This record gives sequence, structure tokens and C-alpha cells, in this order.
Amino acid sequence: MGLRLAGGFPAGRAFLYARADDVADAVEQTWGDASEQIKTVVDSVVFPALGMVLAIAFFVKLAMAYFDYRKHGQFEWTGPAILFVCLIFVLLAPNYIWGIVGL
Repeated sequence: MGLRLAGGFPAGRAFLYARADDVADAVEQTWGDASEQIKTVVDSVVFPALGMVLAIAFFVKLAMAYFDYRKHGQFEWTGPAILFVCLIFVLLAPNYIWGIVGL
């Protein structure tokens, strides 16, 4: 019964009769319109948020590594080094990521 009701809507029938090139053109046009907005949001919100989280995690891990050094006499560089490389990657990503994606 649900299938029969869904097929009765005009939008459902229009989708059945749509040509493949019309759908492809609509998708390309929508992507073209939205790609600048997506790029702006990612550049101004996503990358700074990731950078902030990684910076906090880096300094917390660095402080914990220092306290472990004072306690045990050996400094563990692995955690802070990995977080530092990730932080550098996130800070530099907006410069080259859009070239890879094609925007």
C-alpha cells in the first residue's frame, strides 16, 4: 500500500520520466552553486575547529609528557610529535586541499 501511495505523487512520476542527462545537469549545477559555500564553511569553520582541538590536545599531551619526564626521567616524544604533525597538516591543509579536490 505504501508503494502505491508513493507512486501516486506527481514528483514520483516526474522522477521516473526524467532523462539521465537532465539529472546529471541538475547535479552539476547544484554542485557548482554549492561548492563555493562549502569551501567557505570548511575554510572558516571546520579547519579552525580542528586546529583548536589539535592545539589543545598537543599542549595537554606535552604537559603530561613533561610531568612523566619529571617522574620517571625519560621524555616520551611520540605523542606530542604526532599531534604536532597533525596540527601542522591541519593548519596548512586549506592551502592545497582545494587543488586536490578540484575547487
